[in-house]
Amino acid sequence: MTRPTCVLAYSGGLDTSVAIRWLMENKGVDVVALAVDVGQERQDLEMVRAKALAIGAVESIVKDVREEFVNDFLAKALRANALYENKYPLLSALSRPIIVKHLVEEAHRCGARYIAHGCTGKGNDQVRFEVGIAALDPDIEVIAPVREWELKTREQEMEYAARYGIPVPTTKSSPYSIDDNLWGRAIECGVLEDPWVEPPADIYTLTADSRGGACDEPEYVEISFEQGLPVALDGTPMSFHDIIVRMNEIAGKHGFGRIDMIENRLVGVKSREIYEVPGALTLITAHKALEDLCLERELLHYKLGVEQKWAELVYNGMWYSPLKEALDGFIDTTQQLVTGDVRLRFYKGSCVTVGRRSPYSLYDYNLATYDAADTFDHKAAAGFVQLWGLPTKVWARQRRKVGKEGEV
Repeated sequence: MTRPTCVLAYSGGLDTSVAIRWLMENKGVDVVALAVDVGQERQDLEMVRAKALAIGAVESIVKDVREEFVNDFLAKALRANALYENKYPLLSALSRPIIVKHLVEEAHRCGARYIAHGCTGKGNDQVRFEVGIAALDPDIEVIAPVREWELKTREQEMEYAARYGIPVPTTKSSPYSIDDNLWGRAIECGVLEDPWVEPPADIYTLTADSRGGACDEPEYVEISFEQGLPVALDGTPMSFHDIIVRMNEIAGKHGFGRIDMIENRLVGVKSREIYEVPGALTLITAHKALEDLCLERELLHYKLGVEQKWAELVYNGMWYSPLKEALDGFIDTTQQLVTGDVRLRFYKGSCVTVGRRSPYSLYDYNLATYDAADTFDHKAAAGFVQLWGLPTKVWARQRRKVGKEGEV
């Protein structure tokens, strides 16, 4: 009798390596392992592919989707200045929808009834996978082994892996859970679960310690944008993909891009998260600086609210949702004139905007200056201030009348 097929979102890490064996034994399925290349730095994906076969997968696939990830996902995030809770640039949240897209495609190709993932029951990624799969094919059934099995701790998973000869990248002395892609790295678990403990230096691989000698000399970089996306670095035309890679190197060398934050997960848990996002934070910093110059005030202010909503939707697994798609349309419209250059200075862990220019700049020197070139109508200001403050003046008189002068 033919066994049903399950496509597993495979990373080569502890959870999904153990999951291959567990799915075979406990669900009676043939496992097709799919590893999606979104720019991971830490492992050889050919070794990951071979490992899945060695564990027992009937088929193991590695898909390089880096260009698609950059053009269809990171481009939208940069134009949205996407920062969840004003800090986190959504690196894992952005990779999940493209992984979901390819999981569903592979499930259709091989006639799979199931898709499995290695997410825990109290994280955000389970939501991102399952809501995304439901959006693309609501009839596919999802299996979440980590929510079902009796392996309650990572130590127990490691013991299970050792019992069945499953090679895994974690050890009891290095128990970190790492997720990474072109947009950065996320590090969890181990001593990092104590929010009072300073992160050990050895968890960082993309960013230098800003207290070290490597960050003693300032470095300037000029990024050129067209319609909200970077197209050149220091005057040399480059792809967005190459600029991300280069900015990870430059900003990381100067110790810029580390985040240590307490984050509010969708499931109601506060978690301590460590991120290394040198390129992402650099590009968002530059993009914001150019928008400050090019966007009309009301549009800029309105977009700030849209950006927060966009980031929340993506963080909460709603990439494939009507509202998020509608917000994409709004954001695309705002980017038509976001073209120009931004100059940044890196120094001892900082990234500071020190210059910006654009053919669509709304900055008018003659209006802004206080010298002889000033063309601003100072006399008009008096009437403007009087009318702007009129409601407040009326309110103040009413409060005085009832003996509550100056009180709200």
